[in-house]
Amino acid sequence: MPESKKQNFLRGAAILTAASLFARLLGALFRIPVFNILDDAGAGAYQATYQVYMVILSISTAGVPVALSRLISSANATGKTGLVKRYFSVALPAFALLGLVLMVVMFTFAESFARFIGTSYAAPGIRVLAPAVFFAGIVSVYRGYAQGFENMIPTAMSQAAEAFCRMAFGVAIAMMLDGRGYASEIVSAGSVTGVTIGLAVCIPILMYYRGKINRTLALQVSDNAGAPGKKSVLKQILKVSVPITLGSSFMAVVTLITTSVLLGRLQHGLGLSETAASGYFGQYTRALTIFNLPTAVIVPMAVTIVPAIAEALANKRRGMATTIMQSSVKIVNMIAMPAAAGMVVLASPIMIALYNDTREIPATILTILGAASFFVCFQLVTTAILQANGHERITMVTLPIGGTLQIAINYVLVGNPNIGIIGSAVGVLVCFAVVCVLNVAFIVKRVKERPKFVAVMLRPLLCAAVMALAAYSTYGLLFRVGSSMLGGGRFAVIVCLAASILVAAVVYLVLIIVTRTITREDMKLIPKGEKLANFLRIK
Repeated sequence: MPESKKQNFLRGAAILTAASLFARLLGALFRIPVFNILDDAGAGAYQATYQVYMVILSISTAGVPVALSRLISSANATGKTGLVKRYFSVALPAFALLGLVLMVVMFTFAESFARFIGTSYAAPGIRVLAPAVFFAGIVSVYRGYAQGFENMIPTAMSQAAEAFCRMAFGVAIAMMLDGRGYASEIVSAGSVTGVTIGLAVCIPILMYYRGKINRTLALQVSDNAGAPGKKSVLKQILKVSVPITLGSSFMAVVTLITTSVLLGRLQHGLGLSETAASGYFGQYTRALTIFNLPTAVIVPMAVTIVPAIAEALANKRRGMATTIMQSSVKIVNMIAMPAAAGMVVLASPIMIALYNDTREIPATILTILGAASFFVCFQLVTTAILQANGHERITMVTLPIGGTLQIAINYVLVGNPNIGIIGSAVGVLVCFAVVCVLNVAFIVKRVKERPKFVAVMLRPLLCAAVMALAAYSTYGLLFRVGSSMLGGGRFAVIVCLAASILVAAVVYLVLIIVTRTITREDMKLIPKGEKLANFLRIK
C-alpha cells in the first residue's frame, strides 16, 4: 500500500476513533448518572425507548453514509466530479423527506410502539425522540458525503457535538425532572431530549465542512454536465443503500422483537407485573451500556475501510485492498479480544464501581455480554469488508439467521424461571457468534484477496487470555489485601479495579510486543509509527 494511502486510511480511522471514543465516553458518563437517578423500571423504559428509535433510525439512515461514501469515493477516484455533486443533490431531499415521514409515524404511533414492545413506560420517550429521526436523515447524507472523500473530520466533529449536547441537556433535564418529583418514565423521556438537540446542532457544523470540501475540490454547478439524471442517480444510491439498510434495520428490528419477547415472557411466562418485568430489563440495560463500549473503537474502523477498499478496487489496486482488510481484522482482534476478556473476568467489580450494584444477575449478564462483545466487533469489520467488496446483500442472509436464533433463544430461556433475563444475554452471544462464522465463510468464498483470519487471531487471543488472568488475579489479591484498609465497600472496589486494569494493560502491551503480535509493519500504518516502534523496540 502506498504510504500516503496508509496514512489517509489510518488517519481517518484515528480521527473517527477519537471522536467515537469521546462520544461513547460522554454517553457512558451520561447514562451512569441517569441510571443512578432512575430505578430499574425507569432504566428499562429508557432502553425500550431507544430500541424503538433505533429501528426507525435504521430504516431512514443506516445505509446512507456507507452507500454515499462508497459511490462518491469511486466517482471521485475516476474524476467524475459531476456525478459526485449529483449524488449529494439527489440524496439530501430524498432522505430528508423520508426522515420527515418517519418522524410523523413515530410521534403519532408512540403508544402503539410502546404496547408492542411490552412497556407503556416507553411512550413519552418515543415522542421526544421523534424529531431526531428527521434531523438524523439530513446528518447521514452530509456525513456520507464527507466520508466519500475519506475526510472523517466532519463526522468526528459532529459526533462530538452531538455527544456533548446529549450528555449536557440529557443529564440536566433528568435532574430537573427528578428534583420536581416526576414519575420515572417522564424523567427517562426527559433524559433523551439531548439526542434531538444534538442532531439538530450537527447540521450547521456539517454544512460548514461540506462548503470547505467543495471549495477545495472546486465542485461548481457546471460540474453536473454529463452526470446521469436524478432518477438514475437515486436508483444507484438505493441499489447500494437498501441492502445495507435492510441488514442494519433487520438487527434493530430483531432487537425490538427480542425485547418484546423478553418482556412478554417475563410477564406471561414468569407471571411478573409490567413494572417488575421492566425492572429486570433495567438490570439488563445497565450491563448493555458497558457491553457497547468496545464498539466505540471498531465502528470507525468499519466506516473508514469501506471507502478505502472501494477506491483501491476502483483503481484496480487489489494488493492495497487486501492490506487494508488484513490490517483492519488484526487491529479489531487486538482491541476487541482484551476488552471482551476484561469484561468477562471483572464483571462484578465493574457493576459495583459504576452502579453500586452488588446483585448477581447484572454481573452474570455482563459476563456473558462481555464474551459477546468480541463477536459484535468482529461482525462489524467482516460486514464492512463484504460491503466494500460489493457483497452488501450477503448481510441480508447472515443477519436474519443470527437474529432468528436470538429471538428463539430468548423465548425459550427467558421463560425458564431458573434462567430468566440472563437468557437474553445468551441470545446475543449466540446471534453474533453465528453471524461472524457466516460472514467469514462468505468472505472466504466470495473475496479473492481476503485477509488471513487464522494468522491474525491466534496471537491476540493468547495475549488476551494471559492479560485476563493477570487482571483477575490482581483484582482478587488487591481486594483481599486492601479491603481492610479501604473498608471493603464501593470505594475499595473502584481503587482495586482501576489498579487491576492498569496492570492488565501493561501486561497486554508487553505481550503483544514480545510475541510480535504487533510488528514494525503494523506500526508503519500509524502516523509516526516507526518512531514509536523504535521507542518500544518493536522489530
